[in-house]
Amino acid sequence: MTVTVPRAKTNGVPDFPRPFTTVDVVIFSVVDARLKVLLVQRPEGEREPFPALWALPGGFVNVDLDADLEACARRKLKEKTSVDSPYLEQLGSWGGKARDPRGWSATHVYFALIPSSDITLAKGANAADVAWFEVDEMLARPKLAFDHGDILQAAVERLRGKVEYTSLPAFLLAEPFTLPQLQQVYETVLGRPVDKSGFRTRMLAAQFLVEAGHVEGTSNRPAMGYRLADRSAAVVFPRTFSPRSGS
Repeated sequence: MTVTVPRAKTNGVPDFPRPFTTVDVVIFSVVDARLKVLLVQRPEGEREPFPALWALPGGFVNVDLDADLEACARRKLKEKTSVDSPYLEQLGSWGGKARDPRGWSATHVYFALIPSSDITLAKGANAADVAWFEVDEMLARPKLAFDHGDILQAAVERLRGKVEYTSLPAFLLAEPFTLPQLQQVYETVLGRPVDKSGFRTRMLAAQFLVEAGHVEGTSNRPAMGYRLADRSAAVVFPRTFSPRSGS
C-alpha cells in the first residue's frame, strides 16, 4: 500500500498535491427551431490538451475573482456570450487523473438556458472558434475534448427530464412571448409534440406567467404576450406532459 505523506503545512493547511479545478458550462439555446449547445474549439499547439477539438466553454477557477463556483460559471458565461443573468443550474462534478493529460483534475459543471436573440458570441483568448451545434448531432458524433461528451449527455438528459414537469423552456425565449411560441420551444426541447389544449391549461394554471400586452402572433393577428413572473427559478408542475392526441 502506498501512503501519501503531506508536505509541510502552509498557513496550517497540509500541503497535499492539488488537482486542477475548473468550471464548465453547458449553454443551451433554441436556434432556428433546433435545440443547440455552444461549443468552443480548443487551440492548436504541442502543449495543448486535445488540440483543435471542440469542447464545452469553461476554464480554471480564479481564486482572486471567483467568490464561489457559481461566480466562476457566471464569469465564464459572460466571457463567451456577453449575457449576465440567464437561468443557471448546477449539473454535477467530474474528476479523475485520466480526464486531463496535464494531471489530476476536477470540473464542476453548470447548465445555462439563454434566448438566442440575447447572445453575442465571443471566442476568447484561449479558443480557436466558437459556434452553435445541434444537440442530437453532437451526441452522435465522436468524442469531444476531455470527457465533455459524457457531460453533454448528462446535461441533455437532465434538461429533457425536467422539461416534462417544469417551466424551464420559458427561459429559452426572449420576452414577451406567446403561448404558441412557448409550446413550440417545449416541443423542440422534448423532440415530440404535446397536446395544445392541455398545454395552454397547464401554463395558465401554474401562474408563473404575467400578461405583457398584445404582440404580433404567428397568424398575423394580435396575441397575448407573456413574461416570467420570477426568473430566479423554474416552476414545477404536478404532472408530466401528454403527447398530442393522434400523434
